[in-house]
Amino acid sequence: MARKISDACVACGACESTCPVGAISMGDGKFEIDEAKCIDCGACEGACPTGAISEA
Repeated sequence: MARKISDACVACGACESTCPVGAISMGDGKFEIDEAKCIDCGACEGACPTGAISEA
């Protein structure tokens, strides 16, 4: 199951650079996770300074 980014995202980019499979990209005002690419490793969740990423 892929992770999800909530509205608490401040678009800092910390998660995008941490994702080992490039599943995170900028969306409409916040980053988004491509569920088809996400391997659910949790690296992005640990990198997020606002705690905006969680299990979907």
